[in-house]
Amino acid sequence: MQSDEIGQLIDFWFSDRVKPLRFNSTAAFDAEIRDRYFALWQRAQRGELEHWRGSKEGCIALVILLDQFPLNMFRGHAEAFATEAHSRDVAGYAIEAGFDREMPAEWRAFLYLPYMHSESPSDQERSVALFESAGLKSNLKWAIHHRELIRRFGRFPHRNEILGRESTADEIGYLKSDQAFTG
Repeated sequence: MQSDEIGQLIDFWFSDRVKPLRFNSTAAFDAEIRDRYFALWQRAQRGELEHWRGSKEGCIALVILLDQFPLNMFRGHAEAFATEAHSRDVAGYAIEAGFDREMPAEWRAFLYLPYMHSESPSDQERSVALFESAGLKSNLKWAIHHRELIRRFGRFPHRNEILGRESTADEIGYLKSDQAFTG
């Protein structure tokens, strides 16, 4: 049975109003997500929403809450990545359970994103394989791009300052280039 929180989160994230803001956020949209979902994210972070794993709806809602919302709520701060590993764990569970095969393509794309966000080479390979096998071509382009950054640098250079990591000369050169990905 789907909880009201799950349904409301899914309805919000997949609404026509939110779609154009997902990857082109504004300060107002970031604040809206923080105001609406910070307390729920804290509950998920503490493991209090693990029962959501019982359905495909619960899994996609939990992945969005743990992977996407922190990027908005904590933009420019290390906390933006605090629940990435947890989101990958949920995504892996959903894939193992076969929930991804029951999801619309748009949901599936967000279920697979935690692997694209990872700095692990094996997660990057899994990201490319998932997007490729699902036929999600526009996402696949970005999965390959992210994988190549990890192959080249072993991490995402645009996260270095946020995470207090020292950038190499190669990373600094890349970040100053026209090809730089800044998140």
